[in-house]
Amino acid sequence: MRDFTTSFQRLGSKRLGSKSLAAATALAAFLGVLASAQSAQAANGLELNFWLSGPKYDGRVAPCERALGTITNQFWDNESTYWNSKLQITGYNNIHEIAFRPWQSDNIPRRYCTGKAMTSDGKIRTVNFSIIEDGGFAGYDQGVEWCVTGLDRNWAYNPACRSAGP
Repeated sequence: MRDFTTSFQRLGSKRLGSKSLAAATALAAFLGVLASAQSAQAANGLELNFWLSGPKYDGRVAPCERALGTITNQFWDNESTYWNSKLQITGYNNIHEIAFRPWQSDNIPRRYCTGKAMTSDGKIRTVNFSIIEDGGFAGYDQGVEWCVTGLDRNWAYNPACRSAGP
């Protein structure tokens, strides 16, 4: 490898003398300075991302009851996969909305809900959740974030699932 590099350097020095190499380097440096000295200009019509006009939220968020199946499935999946538990949600009661778009109107629309969940161990626990417009996988469909009080084992919504609310 060293022999190849040495012969390549000799070949380069035969083609370009040290003066022409220095001149080429100086020319490249001058062109770099010249290119950076141009004044800033606004983007023309073709440079604008006119097809990326930004999010347009309609505020069409499903009612609270529509998310219960997703919560039940995700809860069972988390408990069985990560916590080696056979705990499941067996039923819901008193599901109601507590807030809809609680912040400015240009934020992502969310519906915040709460209610009671009965688990397979016979305990009744509070469940807080939100339904998010375009919050599903890759921004497609509605997403659901939820927390069951007392079973937030990784403390994602601590204390007592209050961070899952508005």
